[in-house]
Amino acid sequence: KSFTFDYVFPSETEQEEVFHDCASPLIDKLVEGYNVTILAYGQSGSGKTYSMGTALDGPNIPPEHLGIVPRAITKLFADLSERKEKNPFYEFDVYVSFLELYNEDLIDLLNPQSRENNKKGKCDLIMIREDTNGQIYWTGVKEVQVSDPDELLSQLQKGSLCRTVASTDMNMVSSRSHAIFSSREKSLTSKVTSKFHFVDLAGSERLKRNNAVSDRAKEGIAINSGLLALGNVINALGDKSRKVTHIPYRDSKLTRLLQDSLGGNSQTLMLACVSPADSNFMETLNTLKYANRARNIKNKVSVNE
Repeated sequence: KSFTFDYVFPSETEQEEVFHDCASPLIDKLVEGYNVTILAYGQSGSGKTYSMGTALDGPNIPPEHLGIVPRAITKLFADLSERKEKNPFYEFDVYVSFLELYNEDLIDLLNPQSRENNKKGKCDLIMIREDTNGQIYWTGVKEVQVSDPDELLSQLQKGSLCRTVASTDMNMVSSRSHAIFSSREKSLTSKVTSKFHFVDLAGSERLKRNNAVSDRAKEGIAINSGLLALGNVINALGDKSRKVTHIPYRDSKLTRLLQDSLGGNSQTLMLACVSPADSNFMETLNTLKYANRARNIKNKVSVNE
């Protein structure tokens, strides 16, 4: 079976190379005022969270193991500082938010009260809205203003520690939720604003392979239903015959959150993580088919003034 991709990285590739080749050019677009999304997809244990770098368990991670998110944050502030050096009047604000979609409930990882409310079964106040221009925005989410890369990384670390992980037969620290780490950059001088979504999807999984039971099984079903809805959206958008008129964004909160990123106003990169083990052949094949279809999607990108 043959597939077409923009980049292919073998397993010995360094994190720096992955970032430099496919993620770094997107940061340049972000500073110019374009929305950008990077989403990681693949089965449990294939290296999504590692590649994205959304699991900062402590400050002692070797520099060569840092993923896309920490590197992107460093580059973003370097680019903004460079602009300020060239133009002393250039001013910018950077805000950060971190959401988790767990069992179809939205949890604000930067607001500890959000998880407590979820445990008590209280109604979540996080809403997904659409403005008059068709842009998706969130209400009820805590946005933290940051002034340097260290501050932004500390917010990422704070949120990472609150993320739901658990052990399954396929992965000791399996992500049991989809995580969306979002950075918003607002230039006060050139009047442009742009969003960067880093989406670390939970692993697609067959329950009989990871032997999930009870809560783990319930989480797995919620994860798979969100990924199924995402697959349906990708199929509808990537349909070359253009016979599909309805795009089912509202079938899941995950697809609603990513409405801008898929077929909307965003430069989007899909990172398909696959396992080299032949026992995972079917999951690898499904991941490649999924990502190959996503490549047919055409987004309409414009600067957000």
